[in-house]
Amino acid sequence: SMPDAGAERFFTSGDGLQLFYRDFTPLTRSPKLPVLCLPGLTRNSRDFTHVAERIRQDRRVLCADLRGRGRSQHDPVWQNYHPGTYLADLGLLLQDAGVTRCVLLGTSLGGILSMLLAAMNPPLVAGVILNDVGPEVAPEGLARIAAYVGRHAPPASWDEAVATVRATYEIGMPGLTHEEWVTHTKRSYSDAGGVPRLDMDPMIGEAVRSAPSAAAPDLWALFAKLRPVPTLALRGATSDILAEATFDRMLREKPDLVRVEVPQRGHTPMLDEPVSVAAIDEFLARTP
Repeated sequence: SMPDAGAERFFTSGDGLQLFYRDFTPLTRSPKLPVLCLPGLTRNSRDFTHVAERIRQDRRVLCADLRGRGRSQHDPVWQNYHPGTYLADLGLLLQDAGVTRCVLLGTSLGGILSMLLAAMNPPLVAGVILNDVGPEVAPEGLARIAAYVGRHAPPASWDEAVATVRATYEIGMPGLTHEEWVTHTKRSYSDAGGVPRLDMDPMIGEAVRSAPSAAAPDLWALFAKLRPVPTLALRGATSDILAEATFDRMLREKPDLVRVEVPQRGHTPMLDEPVSVAAIDEFLARTP
């Protein structure tokens, strides 16, 4: 049987785009707060289906497609692909879902959005899980991502799509079987009459490459706002985005931070690794 991919919800952004999220109802009655899952820059809600299947035992789980990704509409104005827009969209998503307090689980860009949400709206956030992201983005990882985002030639076949995904992500996810690469590719592409179509607006790459890195906000000041918030930070042991020195400083700045390193993963852990599963389960067990 196909895994349940959650109820499919659409809402309208402030500027009129149709945006999408998945809504997994809890399988048992429970007072636990919902979890909102936020994907990485080029990714979408399907990255969290396997996570949601587990967490929904006793929590509602919402998984967002940011604008320009997955089943959400592409923005005709690519300059809108930036955190300020995403935060406004997420405010409307939560309103649509009727959620006023939740736990955030953010991968990469999703983790930066989680920090921003927690800083802007403290009553909303009961806990945060950061997947391979912190207050500093290592320049070599950023350069690697900026080099490929939105630049892949459209694949002519599924085999070609699998080869592209593997070439792009194998640095961070060594040791996957061919079947696992096929699964991961199906999280990145949709079938359009037998031909895979990337579930992302290539113009997101333009937005990344045009952002002046000098103008990046001071994320350490943002991270300081997480001091009262229970937080779990996962780091891929070979990550080129979350440096070890940054991971260490995070603990100094927030001594109650729960830190877990995921072996044989770089950017990013897929969250199905035994270490990741155990860390998330334990963290959620003691979070409202």
